Amino acid sequence: MTALAFLARSLAHTEWGNHRVLRALRQTSTPPPQAVRLFAHLLAAEHVWLLRLRGEDARTTPIWPEWDLETCGERLPLNGLDYRAFLEVLTDARLDEVVTYPNSTGRVFHTPVGDILHHVFAHGAYHRGQIALIMRQAGLEPVNTDFITFVRETMPG
Repeated sequence: MTALAFLARSLAHTEWGNHRVLRALRQTSTPPPQAVRLFAHLLAAEHVWLLRLRGEDARTTPIWPEWDLETCGERLPLNGLDYRAFLEVLTDARLDEVVTYPNSTGRVFHTPVGDILHHVFAHGAYHRGQIALIMRQAGLEPVNTDFITFVRETMPG
């Protein structure tokens, strides 16, 4: 599998997992506020990183927005469309291209495109795990967003 194919598969897993989390949170009569806050952060961070990858200024985009599930549901498909469009034109050579960007506090960093994409997908998995724990602690059944479950449910064979 090529690096670009791996990243496309990682994006597919991320989208699948995010949709499952959104559905699970929507199915509860009162979703835990901390879970909603983490989910909003996860989606906002995906958007912020995409702005940085495009060379756009993301400093005014909140990384911890006060979104409800409706707003999360609006942002989720936009992130997927934007990342798919970004990956469609990405080349192997661009994976090592360094992106220079200020973080939310203004500190400037220099990070290769491939590392940023890896971070976005790992960051999402981390927070989906936290959301699952919060749901379980609230007496709710968390949704399984493991990669292997994604593979079993979406890949032939």
